[in-house]
Amino acid sequence: MTVALKITDLAKTFSLGKPLFRPALPGVRAVRPMSFQVEEGETLGIVGESGCGKSTLARMLVGLLEPSVGSIEIAGKALDNADPAVFGKQIQYVFQDPISSLNPRKTIRQIMETPLKRLYGMDKAQRQERISEIFASVNLREEFLDRYPHEFSGGQAQRIGIARALAAAPRIIVLDEPVSALDVSVQAQVLNLLADLRTEFNLTYLFISHDLAVVEAVSDRVVVLYFGSVVEIGQAEHIFNAPKHPYTKLLAESAPVVGRPLTAPEQKDSELPDPLNPPPGCAFAGRCPRATELCRTDTPALRQMGEDQLAACHHPIEG
Repeated sequence: MTVALKITDLAKTFSLGKPLFRPALPGVRAVRPMSFQVEEGETLGIVGESGCGKSTLARMLVGLLEPSVGSIEIAGKALDNADPAVFGKQIQYVFQDPISSLNPRKTIRQIMETPLKRLYGMDKAQRQERISEIFASVNLREEFLDRYPHEFSGGQAQRIGIARALAAAPRIIVLDEPVSALDVSVQAQVLNLLADLRTEFNLTYLFISHDLAVVEAVSDRVVVLYFGSVVEIGQAEHIFNAPKHPYTKLLAESAPVVGRPLTAPEQKDSELPDPLNPPPGCAFAGRCPRATELCRTDTPALRQMGEDQLAACHHPIEG
């Protein structure tokens, strides 16, 4: 398989500035050094609680945030922020809220034409032909092009957002909670559309979501993030059915299931660690029933556990 995306030791620290008459604050490490790769045509799910670094990672991948350290490679070529157009032709972003991600002052035609003019310099006839092709692919009527974003439902607006991403002809699309703002009846339509587009355009997806059922259904592999770090990577069909890391098990047990009463899993502490004062060792130790003194002093490395899973845990779940 061809590697579509490779990240190496990618990390992001946000500076907090220097207060008057006090020492400079250390900053917040939103994403700690992480490395993984995505194969061409694969859908990689990314899951974790709010504040785990999912959106920060996504914004670095599409060039909206500059990494503090690390590298991003697409098809074997390193990317940097020197030329945003290079990012735009390689990787695109579909936002969580479809309505607010579209400029309310512009028609859909103007929104769709922007990447075609800025990235490819197409003339009017070329733009019209390209837009017609894309709208047919996402099952939208061309009469929508002269309307404004507020005139559409959430499902239609998300299709427009997907069409805008496709206009740049990217290799990779980052989908940041693409169906969480939609009605349940519309979610399946959008997910089926994304599956069809992946095949039609040979796309690679990074699918970020808090809905574990959706992630398991659409993903080939899943990356689990906690407190800015990768704690487990594995095949989607295995990672929630046979997790190796206790945090992955906690996520799976916390997900609502039809017919099962909602109960909070037993744990010592339900809060994330303080990002301004991170604990030594494993960040999950304060919530983990399997934690020992080793976990509180030594940070576990991501290592192979089983045939197709990696986990960062001193005391992984067996079986």
